[in-house]
Amino acid sequence: MDNNIINVENVSKTYVTEKGQVPAVKDFSLKVKEGEFVAIVGPSGCGKTTFLWGLTGLHNFTSGKAEILGKKIDKPRREIGIIFQQANLLPWRTLINNINFPLEIMKENLKDYEKRIKELIENVGLEGFENRFPRELSGGMQQRASIVRALSYDPKILLMDEPFGALDAYTRDEMDYLILKIWEKTKKTIVFITHMIEEAVYLADTVYVMSPRPAVNSATFKIDLPRPRPEGITMDRAFFDIVKEIKKTIVTDVQAQKEDGKYQSQAYSTTT
Repeated sequence: MDNNIINVENVSKTYVTEKGQVPAVKDFSLKVKEGEFVAIVGPSGCGKTTFLWGLTGLHNFTSGKAEILGKKIDKPRREIGIIFQQANLLPWRTLINNINFPLEIMKENLKDYEKRIKELIENVGLEGFENRFPRELSGGMQQRASIVRALSYDPKILLMDEPFGALDAYTRDEMDYLILKIWEKTKKTIVFITHMIEEAVYLADTVYVMSPRPAVNSATFKIDLPRPRPEGITMDRAFFDIVKEIKKTIVTDVQAQKEDGKYQSQAYSTTT
């Protein structure tokens, strides 16, 4: 029986610009089981964010098959929560009002979600900051709030687009640990975009490697490391061996395109 909650087969995305067509993703395929944590890595500007936005339904793929929960992805859906590169909190709203914002858009009764949101706020360490404005919060605290906001209405799937990329190394490690604990507790299905191979290996069950643009499937790595991740796992030889193999794959792909004269490292839009 097929228990994949996300099925993507040979999707492509081509942007039309003043200078002509720009292929961003080409014949990329991905399958995600319910409760699985999947990470996608690849060189800068390869099309990782473009692909993730295709999964959100905000920017539909040009061709190919993409389904979530057995239905075609062609519009945003309640079953999907999104965490962006930036927290995107509304500066005139307090933390709790930012968290409630999606529920207001959905015209939900906020009282029905008070207990859930209170528990989420406690789980991410934001209790006592509910009435603070974004300018009064650190970058890490703002991203914690965006995680609570995305989980507030209990989506089945979380799509995360390099959510910790703007944070310092120490805070990023804290956030990786936090999202792993949330995943272990909730067993949400997660697709996580990152440019850090170490982060992908630490978090994910499966890591998909994208080639340089236009992104195609380069390799898939099943991460055979214990769950829950033991303390200090990132210092183990097994961890380094996986990171090394993924890095080797990306370097080989980039070098091959350079030799063919096709490599383009620059971003072509704000969603790469």
